[in-house]
Amino acid sequence: MPEEQQFKRNIAFKLRIGDILIGKPIIDGERFSFLELGEKNIVRVNILGNIVEKYDSEGEKQYSFVTLDDGSGQIKLKSFGDDVEKLKNLNQGQTVLIIGLLRHWNNETYIAPEIIKEQDPRYLVVRKLELEKEKSKNTESLGREQIVAVKDRILGAIKNAEENGGIEMDQLIMDLRDISPEIINQEVQKFLEEGITFEPRPGKIRYLG
Repeated sequence: MPEEQQFKRNIAFKLRIGDILIGKPIIDGERFSFLELGEKNIVRVNILGNIVEKYDSEGEKQYSFVTLDDGSGQIKLKSFGDDVEKLKNLNQGQTVLIIGLLRHWNNETYIAPEIIKEQDPRYLVVRKLELEKEKSKNTESLGREQIVAVKDRILGAIKNAEENGGIEMDQLIMDLRDISPEIINQEVQKFLEEGITFEPRPGKIRYLG
């Protein structure tokens, strides 16, 4: 069956919510195709998060929305019709592992959950460390000269945007598409910590010098 083959082909990428939020939704006509994140085209995700909010509809239209937070950002799980049963037993405060399909509607990326498992809250820290280690390996795979060149390009793009009052992170990632979003985020975070740049508001970067 074609649907089954498609299901098998789409890897459930382990990500933090913040990574999903900086990805670029690729829309084919009106239909969401995949999320572009660096060199990855993502359709399915594997995430861990705490439930911070839940909303169940009343009346004939059945839908259920759950907001997940993993410390890097928040994203909604959405189920409609008979699928609301999947979210029925979830409650605020629980830590859950979610495997699901990404969807994008009305400028919002959300997850249609397929598999939901309650987890010990300590797994959030384990997952964070696991993904940070992976990002670190990606950075280490670059030579020292390449790392310096990448830093210079990122900082240069931030400096050049000063005449426009700074640059949005999304725009920075789009302008430097040959550099992975993970590395851009990592370097921008270092610039912020070192006082080289600052955030006049979340997601916008300005050069401080």
